[in-house]
Amino acid sequence: MAAVPVASLTPEQKDELVCTYAALILHDDEAEISAENMNKLITASGNKVEAYWPALYSKMLTGKNVGDMLALGGGGGGGGGGRGR
Repeated sequence: MAAVPVASLTPEQKDELVCTYAALILHDDEAEISAENMNKLITASGNKVEAYWPALYSKMLTGKNVGDMLALGGGGGGGGGGRGR
């Protein structure tokens, strides 16, 4: 989504992005990633999301080490091919 302007995102994609940022901010602040904390942060940022998103994120991340998840990185494509001779 980094290459897509925010204005071009669907409402669902915007909600997901806002919740992702909220979860990352809470993790960075070493705060509990709960639906309540996410809702407070989202509201304070001037955003709104569908009510189920923060609850979904908090359940998904409960008991997980977010730092470990971030260290794994994405599933990027393979490296360039070797130079043929």
